[in-house]
Amino acid sequence: MPVRYEPRLHIVLHEPEIPPNAGNVGRTSVAIAAKMWLVKPLGFTIDDYYLRRAGLDYWDELEWEVVESWPHLLERLAASNAGAMWLFSARATRPYTEVAYAERDVLVFGKESKGLPAEITQAHLDRLLTIPSRPQVRSLNLANCAAIVAYEAIRQWGGGV
Repeated sequence: MPVRYEPRLHIVLHEPEIPPNAGNVGRTSVAIAAKMWLVKPLGFTIDDYYLRRAGLDYWDELEWEVVESWPHLLERLAASNAGAMWLFSARATRPYTEVAYAERDVLVFGKESKGLPAEITQAHLDRLLTIPSRPQVRSLNLANCAAIVAYEAIRQWGGGV
């Protein structure tokens, strides 16, 4: 598959379950020149109608890759010269706006029903961030979270895409 663009960011969905969320993250990724990574197991098939429907006709423009596992992702990210890794959890305390993002950084989001596994978050406590919300809300939508953080990174870089 030819390279469509050099990724400015990497957006990782660890074991995503809901096809429209992945499709919407794919669309956001095209808009900002990010690469979307999907870490198996997935809660859908790549040819899922709803995945492609949410991504609309942008799917052919997307830089994306499916990897078999978290260790495989780490290998592939190292090979792609990715930047710092930032992990997101509703249970974290450090707001996503308190860090400086750099081009090629990696934004990691967990599955919709459970978030990231404890063994991953515990290994990266210094890089664990949250998007603050009122206590009445357990968590925000996965696709919305990816867009919020990705556009914060772009805002920090001067707003250009």
